[in-house]
Amino acid sequence: MGRSDLTDADWERLRPFLPVSNRRGWRWRDHRQVIDGILHRVRTGVQWRDLPERFGPWRTVYERHRLWSADGTWERLLHQVQAAADAAGEIDWDFSVDSTIVRAHQHAAGARRSAHGPRVKGGRTGGTPGRNAVAEPGRPPGGGGAGGEGLGRSRGGFASKLHLSVDGRCRPLPLIVTAGQRADCTQFKPVLEKIRVPRPALGRPRNKPDSLAAEKAYSNGPCREYLRRRGIRHTIPEKTDSQAARLRKGSRGGRPPGFDEDRYKKRNTVERAINRLKQSRAVATRYDKRSYVYLGTATASALTIWLRT
Repeated sequence: MGRSDLTDADWERLRPFLPVSNRRGWRWRDHRQVIDGILHRVRTGVQWRDLPERFGPWRTVYERHRLWSADGTWERLLHQVQAAADAAGEIDWDFSVDSTIVRAHQHAAGARRSAHGPRVKGGRTGGTPGRNAVAEPGRPPGGGGAGGEGLGRSRGGFASKLHLSVDGRCRPLPLIVTAGQRADCTQFKPVLEKIRVPRPALGRPRNKPDSLAAEKAYSNGPCREYLRRRGIRHTIPEKTDSQAARLRKGSRGGRPPGFDEDRYKKRNTVERAINRLKQSRAVATRYDKRSYVYLGTATASALTIWLRT
């Protein structure tokens, strides 16, 4: 049994939620063998073609991962594991938000520009004029070019950025992938709106933390207004220039935002969660050309953290 293989307990937690048919008239190849192959690649970052033979044909393992990344299976599995943890009272709803830069390998570049644009009359797409787009089955809409695939230039070079929220026990919730130069505050609202922990009985998924901590990158009016509107207690330090501008206005500058220094010390949970995610080499360095495949890779890594915490 390999280090990244599912234990019997892990398998029993996932097995009830796995698809039973691949919609083509025949059954899937053994799920457990294929998932072990995917997790081995996520942990080691090995090329798909170099997977050990015990996981079966490498193309089968890759296609299963690609398809489950496209149709949201990895995210659904993560939600189910989170629902079980919430039912047992094991989720600390004192959340933190942050992002991390991920260097992109040269193999992540060069994704084919296919039919990403909206369809127009005549069946053509909004891609390059005069060129027939080659469709890729099972791919979610969006993308096209480096920016559309979550690739860009940051101070570290060719990179992507992972935006995430974590619970008080250093476990990531659903993630978002953007280009490396994208500002953190632009993804603050999308990250919080992706929090959806299903309840074991009937009812809406829980999507509101008890409190939230974030760094100065999220210290602006829209972020604070969004949190106040949703009634989420938060601890975000005020930027130096914002504080100076408020003081210059005198009484018209309003009161300073509340800041709990002791609560802010617990924000290291998100840093520790990022370190745990990046123990998976395929997360720490992006090799996947498609953003949705890389998001599936990061979600699979987050799933293993939840299973083993």
